[in-house]
Amino acid sequence: MHHTTADENLRLHFWTRVREFAVPPSMVETATARRSVGDWAGACAAARFDVDLDLRAVGRTHGRQLAAQVRADLRHLAPDLLRWHFPRIGPDGLLRPGLTVSLARYAAGPHLVARTPPAWAAAGQRISLAWWDPAEPRAGAGTHPHPRPDRRFRLDLHRHLWDARRAGELRERSAGGDPPPGLTTALRAAGSRAVGSPAAEGPAASWAVGPPPAEGPAAPWAVEGEGFAVGRWVPEALLLLRADRCADRVITVRLNAGRWLALAPDEPTPVLTAAPRRDPTRPVLPDAATRTPPDLDLLRAGLVDADRLHPLVASALVPGHRRTTGSPDPATGPRLVECRGATHRIGVVDGVLVPLDHDPDEVRREELLAEWGGPPLPCLRAIDDVHRQPESLVDVRARLDHGDTAGAVAAVEALLGPEALLRAGALRDELDAAVRRRLAHGLYRAGLAGGPAPSTKDGRRRVRPRHAFSR
Repeated sequence: MHHTTADENLRLHFWTRVREFAVPPSMVETATARRSVGDWAGACAAARFDVDLDLRAVGRTHGRQLAAQVRADLRHLAPDLLRWHFPRIGPDGLLRPGLTVSLARYAAGPHLVARTPPAWAAAGQRISLAWWDPAEPRAGAGTHPHPRPDRRFRLDLHRHLWDARRAGELRERSAGGDPPPGLTTALRAAGSRAVGSPAAEGPAASWAVGPPPAEGPAAPWAVEGEGFAVGRWVPEALLLLRADRCADRVITVRLNAGRWLALAPDEPTPVLTAAPRRDPTRPVLPDAATRTPPDLDLLRAGLVDADRLHPLVASALVPGHRRTTGSPDPATGPRLVECRGATHRIGVVDGVLVPLDHDPDEVRREELLAEWGGPPLPCLRAIDDVHRQPESLVDVRARLDHGDTAGAVAAVEALLGPEALLRAGALRDELDAAVRRRLAHGLYRAGLAGGPAPSTKDGRRRVRPRHAFSR
């Protein structure tokens, strides 16, 4: 398989899993209902947002007019939509930790921001709304590692990703038209392995680029494999330069770790050149403008239908779409087990998973024999396996990782019954680990811990690589 096609398949698989677990439909429904009646704080609570913002203090410091403007933005904030579009990292698609994202920048200078806790305290995948003032950069940030808004991950120029009033702009801001002549070619060339040294010194230097190497993948950062929205780069760059009032009319575009481009959008023919390094003096094209939204790619690939998208996203990307009322999931029926030459059933009765084709006396006798070392009854062994390591453990773990505790508990109850007592095993270990991680998050929120505690480590986790799937 061609390299870029494999990369694209991995990227789409990554986002398919994120869309399945990261923002459950129940969250969207509850947050939308509360927002529609003007309860922005209730919508934030439903979307697992913490509000670290005092509007009265904002009014006292910056005046009532600014406080009224912030309050209007909060009334139209769709926190579930913001969670849907928030930057994420691989391999599990969790929220990018330790990040401060600017949602709105006001004339007086302060920003309305959204923050994620550091990775060690990210249990529950909660996001906090806060106020950031450049005059007091650490005020109200507590022990957050990066209280200043990130230059690459900013949404103040992309309000359609969180403001319900402008959510319909998503389609227009996603694809754009054909890129200017030469822009795609320059991007492909920048993706090839550079040969030699910069042709000139200074910020505007371009690289002498040779043909792709004989071995290995060609142009690993090519347009098709990464979902770059090249057709939108020039208008988005002009919007960025106008908003930041930059004297230097050149911006930086990040392709991936160690791959940077310099874009001059003001030229009669926009110029795109390879940059040998990141220039901290230049503005960075926001990540939301660099790539096409994953939802658009998933729709094009046929991996999701519009009903599985966030309603505001679906209405923007599929104009005229009418959401169908989903039919309730069928009740989980009895599971079949081969037991002593016959096919038996196990199912939930009175809130507990039990064998259905054995009378209670036989079950008690077989349990006693198993305790004394005898071979367990196949039906009882199947129930024990479901308690300790069910087939759906991966999905339960994904729900816990994304903070959907209610969804994880509902899945376990549907599997074992609401009255079941968990037995020692992988399933109970996952639930215990989730409780410990939530404790670490509570300590972080209370300002009682400034780093990872040994008791909150999860042995199954590994260091998350920074690769092309992060946003």
